[in-house]
Amino acid sequence: RDEHGPESFRSSIHQMQKSLIDILEDPVIKNVIVLQTVLQEVRNRSAPVYKRIRDVIQNPEKHFYSFTNEHHRETYIQQEQGESSNDRNDRAIRVAVKWYSEHLKKIEDEEKIQVIFLTNDRTNKEKALEEGITAYTCEEYIKSLIANPDLVDRLACVSDEGKEIESGKIIFPEHIPLSKLQQGIKSGVYLQGTYRASRDNYLEATVWVHGDAEENKEIIIQGLKHLNRAVHEDIVAVELLAKDEWVALSSVILQDDGQNEDDIENEEEKENILKTSVNKDMLRPTGKVVGIIKRNWRPFCGMLSKSQIKEARRHLFTPADRRIPRIRIETRQADTLEGQRIIVAIDGWPRNSRYPNGHFVKNLGSAGDKETETEVLLLEHDVPHQPFSQGVLSFLPKMPWSITEQDMKYREDLRHLCVCSVDPPGCTDIDDALHCREVENGNIEVGVHIADVSHFIRPGNALDEESAKRGTTVYLCEKRIDMVPELLSSNLCSLRSNVDRLAFSCIWEVNHKAEILKTRFTKSIINSKASLTYAEAQMRIDSTTMNDDITTSLRGLNKLAKILKKKRIDNGALTLSSPEVRFHMDSETHDPIDLQTKELKETNSMVEEFMLLANVSVAQKIYEEFPEFALLRKHPAPPPSNYDILVKAAKSKNLEIKTDSAKALAESLDKAESPEFPYLNTLLRILTTRCMMQAVYFCSGMDNDFHHYGLASPIYTHFTSPIRRYADIIVHRLLAVAIGADSTYPELTDKHKLADMCKNLNYRHKMAQYAQRASVAFHTQLFFKSKGIVNEDAYILFVRKNAVVVLIPKYGLEGTVFFEEKGKPTPRLDYNNEVCFISNLCSFLLTCNFNNFIQKYLSL
Repeated sequence: RDEHGPESFRSSIHQMQKSLIDILEDPVIKNVIVLQTVLQEVRNRSAPVYKRIRDVIQNPEKHFYSFTNEHHRETYIQQEQGESSNDRNDRAIRVAVKWYSEHLKKIEDEEKIQVIFLTNDRTNKEKALEEGITAYTCEEYIKSLIANPDLVDRLACVSDEGKEIESGKIIFPEHIPLSKLQQGIKSGVYLQGTYRASRDNYLEATVWVHGDAEENKEIIIQGLKHLNRAVHEDIVAVELLAKDEWVALSSVILQDDGQNEDDIENEEEKENILKTSVNKDMLRPTGKVVGIIKRNWRPFCGMLSKSQIKEARRHLFTPADRRIPRIRIETRQADTLEGQRIIVAIDGWPRNSRYPNGHFVKNLGSAGDKETETEVLLLEHDVPHQPFSQGVLSFLPKMPWSITEQDMKYREDLRHLCVCSVDPPGCTDIDDALHCREVENGNIEVGVHIADVSHFIRPGNALDEESAKRGTTVYLCEKRIDMVPELLSSNLCSLRSNVDRLAFSCIWEVNHKAEILKTRFTKSIINSKASLTYAEAQMRIDSTTMNDDITTSLRGLNKLAKILKKKRIDNGALTLSSPEVRFHMDSETHDPIDLQTKELKETNSMVEEFMLLANVSVAQKIYEEFPEFALLRKHPAPPPSNYDILVKAAKSKNLEIKTDSAKALAESLDKAESPEFPYLNTLLRILTTRCMMQAVYFCSGMDNDFHHYGLASPIYTHFTSPIRRYADIIVHRLLAVAIGADSTYPELTDKHKLADMCKNLNYRHKMAQYAQRASVAFHTQLFFKSKGIVNEDAYILFVRKNAVVVLIPKYGLEGTVFFEEKGKPTPRLDYNNEVCFISNLCSFLLTCNFNNFIQKYLSL
């Protein structure tokens, strides 16, 4: 502790706590008493570990009990003069253990109950033994359980960050202590930021600097020593290198094969590949990691790379996330774990170890198994997917449920309107419905009716808190992880046809040019006359024989939507593209049997236009009423450098893309056509999507820039999907207060709390998108599993020094194809560092084994 400082000590203790909770959660460990003194200490040190221990205590099958020893007459003690708080707590623990031993002796039982005191505090253990208490370290106790040898694998390899646990060559520089780092950051010697490892190059990362310093916003880190044991998402301190040492982001794709962890010379050889001469304009601020401010380690999913040494206990674990380094673990069950998806936790990363040390936590199941892989992608993307607790479910309406007179207060009865919904096939969580009719003065009334979820989810209860935590519904290929319980999502809130439902309605009066004359908002009750799919609605619109009220309403909506869309595009709204696929599943096995790119119909656009219009109208209303507390959504304009790949790609086909404004970009994309290359425009729009910034939620009182770049709208929010987005529930509450249909509450008008909520919502939405993509990737792999070699047209998106990134439009599939090794035929491709061009048919791809390519690239 003296040598490495309290920060290093705390880090080791924290990792040890996480290891012990892994063991305590195992079904084998039962009948445990956790003292109040210990719970308080854990709570102070680690909120996540504290939550896990509370969950274990609440599990009736585990027989874990908390004992309030600090409030019990016979176990409470006062701190003695000259005694430290830590020593007083250690003594309090020993007093409580002694009392429990005496207390349990009084119980008449055939079998004598022995109380065992577990502690990793050496001094406390020695004093306990002196006082006649049976005491073990956790390691000693776990190793004594000879019937459960697998528990030993879960013991953390605990050591201080800088302490070498075995002899070996020093690889990494020493981390500077936290106290000195903080002084250096304050004086400007070091910069603090979030470390982001590269997916494509394990010897490269960037650090996104915190604060307002626009210069050096992103710093490049290259080379093993400069990366200095940082792990993706750690908060690190960086020292900038001299300008003559600055580099450009590499165009080489390097993957860590992990063949020989001691072969540092091979690593240095790879690092030399990165150091190539580039144009001075491409050089970026470059630095090195000098210390860790906060570790953001989590349990990692992946697979065991079994050692080739017979009967070896030490093996490498390969995480599913390519941004995480391999982890060295010790296990006696390598034969059992080979071919399984497992969870591993990092314990520490000594200076003399190429990889961090960790321990085995849990076996998830066989790799390739659908249930296992789904669990992996949910865990890896931090998607809350546990069943809703009884505490949450207790706030659901009691069934049978019906609309009461009280529900009708402040609500308009719109059941007479010809309302219908239009959704994808199989949709059960129907958020929105529409109506369109001509009014007496010749104008048109259009209504967007949204499920009134906020009626059922009241602020501050357990159901509300769980929905806020989840943030969004996550749609995987064959399952849905609901944000709200199914009773609401698929029943009481879902705007199904021919049942009365509570809604929040946005109603406009427009003229035949789709110009808005009046807007009003009202809580309502509706009765949808039809739940249609996009295809069914399109068929009605196109039919020459159908002229019923629903069809007439749809045609009116479609006509207005086309006018609205043209206006948006004329204002500079972007029409982008991304390759999306739809799977057709076998009804029995649920395996994908067909895969095709999604085909969008006019009705998709029709619904989208009115949802956008409702979101804009609601954003204007809530901002007008709550200029400091409106929850809005913005899409920042990308920095000019983001467009480099797009401009270069177009230039390779003698086309010019203007990026001065969204309107200029939209217009130049419309003109970017090539008669001999019909797919070119779609490819350019796909590339444009990659250039965009992430759209985010924010609180109006905490930001000045409201503009939504992609939609070319000065203000925007999300109102139309409250069943699947928590942001929309908050917007509903704001709107309800604005029109006098509901009362406010303190958190709704606290901009700091709203800002924190937006941070969580942005994170959850991003993780949901990644999880959905991973699900598509896995099901694509399943689809091709039995296909053998498949030849398809592909287009080159990016050229790297040792690989090309290609897109296969038919399957919406993108992947990296590496060039052959030296001595083998290599495809001839011209490039200039990172020239990005689009080629026609990628002929060399036709000869590769498509199945192997899919499995290698799409491995989770």
